[in-house]
Amino acid sequence: MSASSTPGHSRLTKAHKLSVAGVATLGAAALAFSLVPAGAAETQSVTINAAPVAWTPTVQQHLGAQQAVASKLAKDTAAAKAKAAAAAKAERDKTAAASRSAVRTPVFANNLDGWIKEALFIMKREGIPGTYSGIHKNVMRESSGNPLAINKWDINAQNGIPSKGLLQVIYPTFKAYHVKGTKFDQYDPVANIVAACNYAADRYGSMDNVNSAY
Repeated sequence: MSASSTPGHSRLTKAHKLSVAGVATLGAAALAFSLVPAGAAETQSVTINAAPVAWTPTVQQHLGAQQAVASKLAKDTAAAKAKAAAAAKAERDKTAAASRSAVRTPVFANNLDGWIKEALFIMKREGIPGTYSGIHKNVMRESSGNPLAINKWDINAQNGIPSKGLLQVIYPTFKAYHVKGTKFDQYDPVANIVAACNYAADRYGSMDNVNSAY
Protein backbone atom coordinates (compact mmCIF):
# COMPACT_ATOMS: atom_id res chain seq x y z
CA MET A 1 0.00 0.00 0.00
CA SER A 2 1.59 3.29 -1.11
CA ALA A 3 1.85 6.43 1.13
CA SER A 4 -0.45 9.29 0.32
CA SER A 5 -0.02 13.08 0.97
CA THR A 6 -2.47 15.05 2.98
CA PRO A 7 -4.07 17.79 0.87
CA GLY A 8 -2.56 21.29 1.62
CA HIS A 9 0.61 19.98 3.30
CA SER A 10 3.98 19.18 1.84
CA ARG A 11 6.71 17.09 3.42
CA LEU A 12 10.14 18.76 4.20
CA THR A 13 13.07 17.08 2.66
CA LYS A 14 16.47 16.80 4.40
CA ALA A 15 17.83 19.58 2.25
CA HIS A 16 14.98 21.85 3.32
CA LYS A 17 15.68 21.16 7.00
CA LEU A 18 19.35 22.03 6.66
CA SER A 19 18.51 25.23 4.90
CA VAL A 20 16.12 26.30 7.65
CA ALA A 21 18.74 25.51 10.32
CA GLY A 22 21.34 27.60 8.52
CA VAL A 23 18.99 30.56 8.32
CA ALA A 24 18.28 30.29 12.06
CA THR A 25 21.99 30.21 12.91
CA LEU A 26 22.72 33.27 10.80
CA GLY A 27 19.87 35.07 12.44
CA ALA A 28 21.19 34.33 15.92
CA ALA A 29 24.64 35.52 14.99
CA ALA A 30 23.26 38.73 13.60
CA LEU A 31 21.28 39.28 16.78
CA ALA A 32 24.35 38.67 18.97
CA PHE A 33 26.44 41.14 16.96
CA SER A 34 23.75 43.77 17.20
CA LEU A 35 23.81 43.41 21.06
CA VAL A 36 27.58 44.28 21.46
CA PRO A 37 27.74 47.52 23.50
CA ALA A 38 28.31 50.64 21.51
CA GLY A 39 31.29 51.68 23.69
CA ALA A 40 33.20 48.43 23.26
CA ALA A 41 35.18 49.74 20.33
CA GLU A 42 35.95 52.95 22.18
CA THR A 43 37.15 50.97 25.24
CA GLN A 44 39.49 48.96 23.10
CA SER A 45 40.85 52.12 21.54
CA VAL A 46 41.46 53.74 24.96
CA THR A 47 43.23 50.62 26.23
CA ILE A 48 45.52 50.56 23.25
CA ASN A 49 46.30 54.26 23.61
CA ALA A 50 47.22 53.74 27.31
CA ALA A 51 49.90 51.12 26.61
CA PRO A 52 53.39 51.94 28.03
CA VAL A 53 55.78 53.88 25.89
CA ALA A 54 58.83 51.89 24.87
CA TRP A 55 61.88 54.01 25.85
CA THR A 56 64.99 53.85 23.73
CA PRO A 57 68.22 52.59 25.41
CA THR A 58 69.68 56.15 25.35
CA VAL A 59 66.69 57.61 27.20
CA GLN A 60 66.76 54.76 29.73
CA GLN A 61 70.48 55.37 30.42
CA HIS A 62 69.87 59.09 30.88
CA LEU A 63 67.03 58.48 33.32
CA GLY A 64 69.13 55.93 35.23
CA ALA A 65 72.00 58.44 35.55
CA GLN A 66 69.63 61.12 36.85
CA GLN A 67 68.22 58.73 39.44
CA ALA A 68 71.73 57.75 40.60
CA VAL A 69 72.75 61.42 41.00
CA ALA A 70 69.57 62.22 42.91
CA SER A 71 70.08 59.22 45.19
CA LYS A 72 73.71 60.16 45.94
CA LEU A 73 72.73 63.77 46.60
CA ALA A 74 70.06 62.65 49.07
CA LYS A 75 72.53 60.35 50.87
CA ASP A 76 75.21 63.07 51.03
CA THR A 77 72.70 65.57 52.40
CA ALA A 78 71.51 63.13 55.07
CA ALA A 79 75.11 62.32 56.05
CA ALA A 80 76.00 66.02 56.30
CA LYS A 81 72.97 66.69 58.49
CA ALA A 82 73.82 63.75 60.75
CA LYS A 83 77.45 64.92 61.06
CA ALA A 84 76.38 68.47 61.87
CA ALA A 85 73.89 67.22 64.47
CA ALA A 86 76.55 65.01 66.10
CA ALA A 87 79.04 67.91 66.23
CA ALA A 88 76.42 70.21 67.73
CA LYS A 89 75.54 67.60 70.38
CA ALA A 90 79.21 67.06 71.25
CA GLU A 91 79.69 70.81 71.68
CA ARG A 92 76.59 71.05 73.88
CA ASP A 93 77.79 68.13 76.00
CA LYS A 94 81.25 69.70 76.35
CA THR A 95 79.78 73.02 77.42
CA ALA A 96 77.43 71.33 79.87
CA ALA A 97 80.26 69.24 81.35
CA ALA A 98 82.45 72.33 81.78
CA SER A 99 79.56 74.14 83.43
CA ARG A 100 78.91 71.25 85.82
CA SER A 101 82.62 71.01 86.63
CA ALA A 102 82.80 74.71 87.38
CA VAL A 103 79.81 74.43 89.68
CA ARG A 104 81.18 71.37 91.53
CA THR A 105 84.78 72.61 91.99
CA PRO A 106 85.05 74.57 95.23
CA VAL A 107 87.46 77.42 95.83
CA PHE A 108 90.32 76.60 98.21
CA ALA A 109 92.32 78.97 100.32
CA ASN A 110 95.93 79.59 99.37
CA ASN A 111 97.40 78.26 102.60
CA LEU A 112 98.29 74.90 104.14
CA ASP A 113 94.69 74.15 105.08
CA GLY A 114 93.49 74.97 101.56
CA TRP A 115 96.32 73.00 99.91
CA ILE A 116 95.54 69.87 101.89
CA LYS A 117 91.80 70.18 101.20
CA GLU A 118 92.37 70.72 97.47
CA ALA A 119 94.75 67.74 97.40
CA LEU A 120 92.11 65.58 99.12
CA PHE A 121 89.52 66.74 96.55
CA ILE A 122 91.75 65.55 93.71
CA MET A 123 92.74 62.36 95.54
CA LYS A 124 89.08 61.43 96.01
CA ARG A 125 88.49 61.86 92.29
CA GLU A 126 91.54 59.72 91.46
CA GLY A 127 90.88 57.05 94.08
CA ILE A 128 94.00 57.82 96.14
CA PRO A 129 93.53 57.09 99.88
CA GLY A 130 94.48 59.52 102.64
CA THR A 131 93.01 61.78 105.32
CA TYR A 132 93.49 65.37 106.35
CA SER A 133 95.14 64.41 109.65
CA GLY A 134 97.49 61.89 108.02
CA ILE A 135 98.67 64.43 105.43
CA HIS A 136 98.97 67.29 107.91
CA LYS A 137 101.03 65.16 110.34
CA ASN A 138 103.57 64.23 107.66
CA VAL A 139 103.72 67.74 106.18
CA MET A 140 104.61 69.22 109.54
CA ARG A 141 107.30 66.60 110.13
CA GLU A 142 108.85 66.89 106.65
CA SER A 143 108.71 70.63 105.93
CA SER A 144 106.91 72.42 108.79
CA GLY A 145 104.38 73.54 106.19
CA ASN A 146 106.87 75.35 103.93
CA PRO A 147 106.16 74.53 100.24
CA LEU A 148 109.64 75.77 99.24
CA ALA A 149 111.52 73.54 101.68
CA ILE A 150 114.51 71.65 100.25
CA ASN A 151 116.79 69.10 101.88
CA LYS A 152 120.42 69.79 101.02
CA TRP A 153 122.17 67.39 103.37
CA ASP A 154 120.67 63.86 103.18
CA ILE A 155 121.75 61.04 100.88
CA ASN A 156 119.38 62.18 98.15
CA ALA A 157 120.94 65.62 98.13
CA GLN A 158 124.38 64.03 97.98
CA ASN A 159 123.22 62.07 94.94
CA GLY A 160 122.05 65.26 93.27
CA ILE A 161 118.29 64.66 93.66
CA PRO A 162 117.30 66.62 96.79
CA SER A 163 113.89 66.22 98.42
CA LYS A 164 111.62 69.23 97.81
CA GLY A 165 108.27 70.67 98.83
CA LEU A 166 105.74 70.09 101.58
CA LEU A 167 106.26 66.32 101.70
CA GLN A 168 109.90 66.31 100.59
CA VAL A 169 109.57 64.33 97.38
CA ILE A 170 112.57 63.65 95.15
CA TYR A 171 112.22 64.32 91.40
CA PRO A 172 112.14 60.67 90.18
CA THR A 173 109.34 59.87 92.65
CA PHE A 174 107.44 63.05 91.78
CA LYS A 175 107.71 62.27 88.05
CA ALA A 176 106.62 58.64 88.47
CA TYR A 177 103.63 59.42 90.74
CA HIS A 178 102.59 62.82 89.40
CA VAL A 179 98.81 63.01 88.92
CA LYS A 180 97.47 64.45 85.70
CA GLY A 181 95.57 67.67 86.27
CA THR A 182 98.05 69.04 88.82
CA LYS A 183 101.06 71.18 87.99
CA PHE A 184 104.25 69.38 87.05
CA ASP A 185 106.24 71.25 89.69
CA GLN A 186 107.77 69.73 92.83
CA TYR A 187 107.34 73.01 94.68
CA ASP A 188 103.64 73.34 93.86
CA PRO A 189 101.98 72.47 97.21
CA VAL A 190 98.95 70.63 95.80
CA ALA A 191 100.93 68.70 93.16
CA ASN A 192 103.53 67.80 95.80
CA ILE A 193 100.94 66.47 98.26
CA VAL A 194 99.02 64.47 95.64
CA ALA A 195 102.15 62.88 94.14
CA ALA A 196 103.53 62.01 97.61
CA CYS A 197 100.19 60.51 98.69
CA ASN A 198 100.02 58.54 95.43
CA TYR A 199 103.49 57.14 96.14
CA ALA A 200 102.65 56.40 99.81
CA ALA A 201 99.45 54.59 98.74
CA ASP A 202 101.48 52.40 96.39
CA ARG A 203 104.16 51.59 98.95
CA TYR A 204 102.43 51.82 102.35
CA GLY A 205 98.71 51.67 101.56
CA SER A 206 98.11 55.29 102.53
CA MET A 207 99.92 58.41 103.72
CA ASP A 208 98.15 57.77 107.04
CA ASN A 209 100.45 54.78 107.54
CA VAL A 210 103.64 56.86 107.18
CA ASN A 211 105.14 57.90 110.54
CA SER A 212 108.71 58.63 109.59
CA ALA A 213 110.92 59.44 106.61
CA TYR A 214 109.70 57.48 103.60
